[in-house]
Amino acid sequence: MAKTRSIVADYGVYLVLRIFVCVIQGLPLAAGHSFAKALAWLVYKLDKRHRQVAIDNLKHAFPGRYTDAEIDKLVRAVLRHFCTLAIEIIHLPRRFHANNWRQFVELPQGDVLLRQMLQNRPLMFVTGHFGNWELGGFILGALGFKTHAIARTLDNPFVDHFLRVKFREKTGQQILSKDGDFERIQQVLAEGGVLATLADQDAGQRGLFVDFFGRPASTHKAVALLALEHKCPLAVIGTAKIGESMRYAVMVEDIIFPEEYDGQPEAVRAITQRFTSALERLVRRYPEQYFWVHRRWKHQPIAKMRRIAKSQAA
Repeated sequence: MAKTRSIVADYGVYLVLRIFVCVIQGLPLAAGHSFAKALAWLVYKLDKRHRQVAIDNLKHAFPGRYTDAEIDKLVRAVLRHFCTLAIEIIHLPRRFHANNWRQFVELPQGDVLLRQMLQNRPLMFVTGHFGNWELGGFILGALGFKTHAIARTLDNPFVDHFLRVKFREKTGQQILSKDGDFERIQQVLAEGGVLATLADQDAGQRGLFVDFFGRPASTHKAVALLALEHKCPLAVIGTAKIGESMRYAVMVEDIIFPEEYDGQPEAVRAITQRFTSALERLVRRYPEQYFWVHRRWKHQPIAKMRRIAKSQAA
């Protein structure tokens, strides 16, 4: 049974968030970066559970590559990156616009992106919890492209509306709910639109298991299924931070054309593995910019779990 939410509590959280955003936007960016470093140190000290998740994930992803001390240093860098990212996202609406985007973003493969966006067919941007995944839609909206992004609706309706209107949809991008907007998602692709989605979330026991850093990772099938149904290319991208003062590069790691898999019996698996491998290559280049604190490998194939249980019982 779902827990009943308190409107008063939700609104109280929303007010605290609004005050926090106002304070951060009132600070110079350099001061915000200093605050982010202090916040990352505090999170490292207090949040033992997520710290340990990140340590375990990194040890499995890079076996033998890092010493324990280097793993610890990398976890601290991950926390600094995402605390800094939060500060920069708060500053983004007041600093970024169509006339100054080159101050913040490099497009080393801009011609590849533009060519795909100008084709008379739908396009899906596939990315993960890497770098600044919110920036791509912000950039395209500021440049006049109409885009849509799939995101989970937050439980707190006041916070969800605030973040969606003031940040995610600030430059014209429209957010579609991953849970309740499937028909609209289909319509966007059917009409030749541009859709962005995160593709590195655990899909539960019923997901499609593909290799990610040498381990089976439960992955949603919907990305590959939509690509095949709508003949929609997949552009696997990552927005990596390459310098201070909000400097990022939008990198195109792969372009996947669904027609290359016509007639293949394992087309969904092949496409899912291909974009997952592309995301892995991006993360390997910038490991400190991946969200290692989330349980990407939370679920494992049932047969593997049975083998583990059997070996533990022996």
